[in-house]
Amino acid sequence: MTGYDLRIALHSGRRTYGTLIVSPSPRWPPVVKQTGVDFVFIDTEHIALDRAQLSWMCRAYDASGIAPLVRIPSPDPYEATKALDGGAAGIIAPYVENADQVQALRGAVKYRPLKGKKLDGALRGEPCEPELAAYIRQGCLNNLLIVNIESAPAIDALDSILQVPDLDAILVGPHDLSCSLGVPEQYDHKCFLEAVHTIFRKARAAGIGAGIHFWGDLDIEASFVRDGANLLIHSSDIELFAKHLGEELGSIRRAVGQTPSAQRPSSQTINL
Repeated sequence: MTGYDLRIALHSGRRTYGTLIVSPSPRWPPVVKQTGVDFVFIDTEHIALDRAQLSWMCRAYDASGIAPLVRIPSPDPYEATKALDGGAAGIIAPYVENADQVQALRGAVKYRPLKGKKLDGALRGEPCEPELAAYIRQGCLNNLLIVNIESAPAIDALDSILQVPDLDAILVGPHDLSCSLGVPEQYDHKCFLEAVHTIFRKARAAGIGAGIHFWGDLDIEASFVRDGANLLIHSSDIELFAKHLGEELGSIRRAVGQTPSAQRPSSQTINL
């Protein structure tokens, strides 16, 4: 999918699937392509990737027909423009809690390359010159704007956030949201599930995508899709590698009469 394809899918309610990619290895894009994902989620909030690595990853996945969505380190318009300059099909802004933050990000993603007073005027609804308006519209056609909803204050502000024009999707950050709700990592807790349901329902009613990044219980993950999520980020390359390798080594040990090693909590778990 191109960024434009993904944007159309999210607004129309079509289900789209991706995964978190941690590794910058150039061997990954052709392998990931074989899985049939629609997009990849590249996180620069929690993962140590420099701008050159990020740009190579974005360009490689884009060339493979997979839309690269980049979560920037903070909900900062300047970080958004840097990711887009590197080849991101869209940006995901972490821990957004009010509409003003979304409006500022909208300027960076949907009105490139406007800056300064010219951008401020455009965001207030002042018309641009016809040629400039057409240039911006064409240049930003593939750019997606997605914001993380990860706290109780964000849910309280959700109605106003959803009123900001040009927003393409909202994405639940389950770890931070569960902590904000006082039920850390209890993803089957009634309080957490009700909050997620509210987020999905309001997003879909507003005609934008509803998403979540999830790992662990596949039944819970499937229930999110049935509940309206159409931007599903399943697990991550490092989580899936650790799980698959552990299962295969366990099978080999059992086959030769050896007791499998006890599974310990992974220090590599990425709590998003």
